[in-house]
Amino acid sequence: MIEAQPNRVVYGRTLVELGESNPRIVVLDADVPKSTNTSQFQERFPDRFFNVGIAEQNMMGIAAGLATTGKIPFASTFAVFATMRACEQVRTSIAYPRLNVKIVATNAGVENYGDGVTHQAVEDLAIMRAIAHMVVLSPSDPITTRLATLAAARYHGPVYMRLGRNPNNVVHDKDVKFEIGKMIVLREGCDVTLIATGRCVEQALIAAEKLALTGVQARVLDCHTIKPVDSAEILRSARETAGIVTAEDHNIIGGLGGAVCEVVASECPTVVRRVGLADRFASSGRGYAKLLSHYHIDATEITKYAEEVLARRSCSPAPRP
Repeated sequence: MIEAQPNRVVYGRTLVELGESNPRIVVLDADVPKSTNTSQFQERFPDRFFNVGIAEQNMMGIAAGLATTGKIPFASTFAVFATMRACEQVRTSIAYPRLNVKIVATNAGVENYGDGVTHQAVEDLAIMRAIAHMVVLSPSDPITTRLATLAAARYHGPVYMRLGRNPNNVVHDKDVKFEIGKMIVLREGCDVTLIATGRCVEQALIAAEKLALTGVQARVLDCHTIKPVDSAEILRSARETAGIVTAEDHNIIGGLGGAVCEVVASECPTVVRRVGLADRFASSGRGYAKLLSHYHIDATEITKYAEEVLARRSCSPAPRP
């Protein structure tokens, strides 16, 4: 059994694995290599590691330049700085020319509970999803983090991957299939669909267990790719279940919930309820679980919204013949 561990630690270990097999892999960091765990790569390949200091904008420019020479740069810092402080450089220097740069950002979401609002990226998925050519990944556990890192390295083009800070429980089998743009079905169900990303996948599984105790069969999908989102799986759920509940450690505007709503609105309208930070900033707190509960981003809220979706179906008029 694989023990709980931070996804960022798995990312650092996987970078070393990639470095061993591909000499074109280089790594950049903005003075936080111990936090992002790129220090593992630094120790193994010091000549292929570049600590640019507290200069995130410059780091993205250097990564872009390295990509033009055939290198495969992985650039890491905290999510709030990768997507906001360096947003223009990411957009214009990396995404616009479709350079082969991988931006892997840690300490995302309310999960960064100790550092407060200045370091809690709850807008990063929305920002990166809005940039053309950018692939956006948000793995849920140590197993999918390794697979996502490997997939990002294979993919030719710009990638943004979001990771948290704290230990993650394993929710997937070690032989799970990972493909960019394809959700993972963790649990089938015919009543309601729970689509979650990142740390909220575990919360969705807990909610599904709670719902099962009342006879409700909830489908649970791990949306590890926010862009390109798996439209086919979303539409299957919209047609086969009463509605959808999305869950993310992120603002409810523009992230996973927004992506799902866009798909169903244009193809198969259905009820969607979004669990996430309700258009507000978070704050520091005594532990991640307490902040999740305080801001209603947990299994309890997912369960409540699933029950609302089902109640709405039971009150709807019968379809016309």
